[in-house]
Amino acid sequence: MDAFVFVSGRLCLDLAGTMLWRRSLRTELLDSPADLRRWISAADILDDPGPVDSRALERVRRLREAVYLVAGNWPLGDHADAAVKDALAEVNEAARLPLPRRQIEESGRATRTGGVDEVLGAVGYDAVDLLGSPQFARMKECANEDCTRLFVDLSRSGARRWCGMAECGNRNKAAAFRKRQKEQSSG
Repeated sequence: MDAFVFVSGRLCLDLAGTMLWRRSLRTELLDSPADLRRWISAADILDDPGPVDSRALERVRRLREAVYLVAGNWPLGDHADAAVKDALAEVNEAARLPLPRRQIEESGRATRTGGVDEVLGAVGYDAVDLLGSPQFARMKECANEDCTRLFVDLSRSGARRWCGMAECGNRNKAAAFRKRQKEQSSG
């Protein structure tokens, strides 16, 4: 089973979501270079990221934390602390890296090539794009008080509350149902 889910609506927020439960159980989904390779593949960024070592893993984790910190404090304003300003510099630095190279073969097959720099470039570009777009106003944190996943609410009504129904939404609905059942049986 793959622990990665892509429910955030943006690549940069899906990367930020690879650290779960930040306020309590802090669960790291990118535990090893192999995990990072699996995430890159699942995120559909590159066909093959090539070698991924512990240094590459650390670079991606650092960008992940920077994206989360900046998104949670955006817009920065005049009184942003040094950690948030450093995180913004990290995001901007990643956004300047090259993007995955896309080509089309004679057979019609599209390819995406590159390495960790291109992965960082794609995530950084997406973060800068999100922060500077009207979509940012629709970014939310999951309503599950334990969940810290960020997502862009692309629903027509703008009333989405959960990062995803498969995990947080269904859990909340089941808990509410059990509470109603208990109230009805005791009342």
